[in-house]
Amino acid sequence: MSSTPSSQPSAPPESAPGGAVAVLTAAGSGSRLGADVPKALVPVGGISLLRRAAAGLIASGLVRHVVVTAPVDGVERFRAELGGLLDSLPGEGTGIEVVAGSPHSRQASVALGLAAALAAVPQADVVVVHDAARALTPPEVTCRVIAAVRAGHKAVVPALPVTDTVKEVGVSAAGQPEPVVATPRRTRLRAVQTPQGFETGTLEAAHRAGAGRAEDEALAASDDAGLVEACGGSVVVVAGDERAMKVTTPMDLALAELLLER
Repeated sequence: MSSTPSSQPSAPPESAPGGAVAVLTAAGSGSRLGADVPKALVPVGGISLLRRAAAGLIASGLVRHVVVTAPVDGVERFRAELGGLLDSLPGEGTGIEVVAGSPHSRQASVALGLAAALAAVPQADVVVVHDAARALTPPEVTCRVIAAVRAGHKAVVPALPVTDTVKEVGVSAAGQPEPVVATPRRTRLRAVQTPQGFETGTLEAAHRAGAGRAEDEALAASDDAGLVEACGGSVVVVAGDERAMKVTTPMDLALAELLLER
């Protein structure tokens, strides 16, 4: 199943017998939210970020199996939080499991989730990697990403155009103003979201190649597309959605509540 990331998309598959699997990263502490529970268990609109994110993946109708990466000491609690979820969702043959993530980095947690997902569905043709913090992501975003992978693109990310002017800055002493060194053209910038989708062998190969970075948060990749890029692989962008915002701060949480009210 493994392959080397390529800069050229392969021919579209005639069928997808293995289906898609998902890794849902949910090992964040919630400290920036000021929460006394893991971030994924923080409720928005009365339902946890974790449950909303998992439900959104399954509601796409394309994800066969979901592996959640939880804090090491939160596996049983996360399993309980997801209890009964499948009973209320369409589709058959979908499973959800919870595994312990890594305390070292998101990259290391995804690698553990990827191994579990492919152990459950070895013939999976697509892997999507999603963040529980993006719990309001509409199912159609997942559908767009998976469709693009099956159209022959080995790595696909949803993204939105950047509306702010972005400055690249240099290093300065602590507390001192930072010098601007460049102003990238805004028209060429995109704010990347999740779920990100990958041809299975491409993601496996990228994680193997980048495994040496995974144990150090300062060196680890911030997203899986970055691992593919580091291998020389090609990544393409499809349309994201404003609702796929990342809930990280109390202000984000308040905005998510407002979106649900609307």
